[in-house]
Amino acid sequence: MRRNRRLAGGVAIIVAMAGLGFWYRQPLQNALFGPSLAVDHITISGNIEAHQSVLSFTQVQAPIIELPFDEGARVEAGTVLARIDDRLYRQQLAIDHTNLNVAIAQVSVNQSNLSAAQHSVVSDTFDLAEKQRDFARAETLAKSDVVSQQTRDLALTAQQQSSALLAHDQALVGVAEANVRLATESVATAEARIKLDEMTLAYATLRAPFTGVVAVREAELGQLAAPGVAILTLDDLDHIWLRAYVNGPDIGKVRLGEAVDVVTDTYPAKIYKGRISFISPQAEFTPKTVETHAERITLVYRIRIEIDNPTHELLPGMPADATISLLASGQ
Repeated sequence: MRRNRRLAGGVAIIVAMAGLGFWYRQPLQNALFGPSLAVDHITISGNIEAHQSVLSFTQVQAPIIELPFDEGARVEAGTVLARIDDRLYRQQLAIDHTNLNVAIAQVSVNQSNLSAAQHSVVSDTFDLAEKQRDFARAETLAKSDVVSQQTRDLALTAQQQSSALLAHDQALVGVAEANVRLATESVATAEARIKLDEMTLAYATLRAPFTGVVAVREAELGQLAAPGVAILTLDDLDHIWLRAYVNGPDIGKVRLGEAVDVVTDTYPAKIYKGRISFISPQAEFTPKTVETHAERITLVYRIRIEIDNPTHELLPGMPADATISLLASGQ
C-alpha cells in the first residue's frame, strides 16, 4: 500500500514538472536564445526566361543563300539574319519598271492626240462660222435672183458638212480625253505594282526585329524557305523575367509590382532589381524541375518577376534566386 502511494506521488511530481516546463518553455527559450523572429521574406528559385520570336519569311519562297549566325550569337536590331535567292523577284521588278515607262509614254501619246483633236475642233468651229456666213449671203442673194438656187444649195451643203466635221472632231476629243484618263490610271497601276514588287523584294531579307540572342537555328543554307517555315528563334534580352513558384501559404503575402532582389549563379555577387509582374490565379502542383528553399508542398502559385537587364548579361536558362519581402496578409 505504501509502495503504491510512493508510485502515485512520483507520477504526480513528473506531471507537475512537465506542466511547469511547458508553461515556462517560451520564457526559457527567449532567455537562452532570444525571442523567435517571424519570417519576413522568402527565397525562391527559378530560371531566367525571355520573350521569344520565331522568325520566318513571308510572301516569298526561294532557297536560302545567306544564314550568317549560329545559335548563341548576339545580334542587334536590324541585323540581316537570313537572305533568300531574290533574282526572280528582282526580274519581276525590272519588268514592271519597263511597264511603267510604257504607260508613261502612252500618256504622252494620248495627250498629244487630245491636243490635236482640240485644235481640229477650233479649226472646225472657224470653218463652220465661215460656211454659215456663206450660206446666209447665198440665201439672201438667191431671194433677189442674184445667184442661182443651185449656188444657194451648195452653200447649205457646205455648211452642213462643216457642222458634221465639227461634231466628229468633238467626239474625237472625248475619246482622246478618255484615253488620257485610262493611260494615267495605267501609270498609277504600274506604280502600285512596283511598290508591291519592292515590298516583296524586301521580304527576301530577314532582319532582327530587336536586339537579342539566336536561341534556335532551324534552317540551313540551300534549304527552301517558304512562308511560315521557321528559320530562327530570337530571344529578346530587353524583356527577361524569372519564372518561379510561391508556396500556397505565402501567396497571400506577395503583391503585384512588389520590388524583388534577384541573384544568379553566374554573377553571385551582383543583385539585380526586379518586380513581380504576374501572379497566377490558379494553384498547381509543384513542377518537378523546381527547387525551393522552403519545404516542398503539394500546391504552388506561379509568379513572374521582370528583371532589369540593360547590359544584356542575363541570358535565358540561367538559374537565379529571388528574395521577396512578405507582407502581412490582407495588406
